[in-house]
Amino acid sequence: MRIYYSDNISFCRLLAVPVSPVVKRIAVFGYNYNQCKSVSRGDVAMSNKMLVSEIKENDKVESYFLVKDKNIAMAKNGKPYINIKLIDKSGEIEGRVWDNAEEISTHFEKNDIVTVKGRASLYQGKIQLSIIDVRKAPEGTASADDFLPRSAKEPDEMLSELKGIISGIKEPYLKKLMDSFMNDKQFAELLKTAPAAKGMHHVYIGGLLEHTLSVARLVTELSKQYAGVNKDLLLAGSILHDMGKTKELSYKAAFDYTDEGRLLGHIIIGIQMLDEKIRGIEGFPEKTAMLLRHMIASHHGELEFGSPKRPKTLEALLLHNIEDMDAKVNAYQAAITKDTNEETGWTSYQKMFERYLYKGE
Repeated sequence: MRIYYSDNISFCRLLAVPVSPVVKRIAVFGYNYNQCKSVSRGDVAMSNKMLVSEIKENDKVESYFLVKDKNIAMAKNGKPYINIKLIDKSGEIEGRVWDNAEEISTHFEKNDIVTVKGRASLYQGKIQLSIIDVRKAPEGTASADDFLPRSAKEPDEMLSELKGIISGIKEPYLKKLMDSFMNDKQFAELLKTAPAAKGMHHVYIGGLLEHTLSVARLVTELSKQYAGVNKDLLLAGSILHDMGKTKELSYKAAFDYTDEGRLLGHIIIGIQMLDEKIRGIEGFPEKTAMLLRHMIASHHGELEFGSPKRPKTLEALLLHNIEDMDAKVNAYQAAITKDTNEETGWTSYQKMFERYLYKGE
């Protein structure tokens, strides 16, 4: 059976030869055999994609994934093996290549789109792949963007709501500051795209904006609860606290840290971004600038968690606790959703929480 492939697959040409099972699947996805049209090789490949979230124990797996991480280790018997983390839009799965590890390792690198052949098994409560072969997929199979998880919420709608919240700021200098960020098209695009973290919470495209909006909503409500809170200052700090992550993280392929992110971190980067905008606003009060810097510097709460300073103002204390709560709730929900063990009402051990989490009945 011959199927002719080029950069695009012409249905007129395909229909001139016997139809393969792959082509039959195309019809299921809504293509009309009565029309002559083209489908990229990537469309055919991705239409047959097995999602990470669909993989069950004992499944035979042969599909495309993005390599998030790869390293070669040594087994107890002295033989090398490959430890690999694979991702797609639906989640992440670990795999091991036990045989021919050194040879197979030459076929792919981190951030490659690869074809994986193997079988799924349950190990310590988690689905894992025992991999027979890994190969870099042909050029044009798909783009890395096809494999990155995304927020379930529409980024333009989230940004619009965030701008609406900002419009309620009454202090003129803080309003100018926030508008200078929101009117910066490059910053706005990065904010809509960036994940909130590499592996802790809101770990998906648009995650930073989702987290920022959620914290801003909570701040708007909780600032009414306590006397003496400077609502405008707290709101500005809540929106700015993680903005350094737009430059700390890279997210064109598997999420990772930029050089700037590794060398400085998002807290220092965020303070630098804040100071740059403040320099463009004539007469911006230095005390207000100092309080905003403190909120960014202290929002992790403790020195051991990466904050160079602990919260020393009411607004900084509230910001730390609100953003920490939002991050942990998101991480908890993700852990429950992604846990694949259906035999118990508990998740596997969660390193972030240092405990098992109860999923319920």
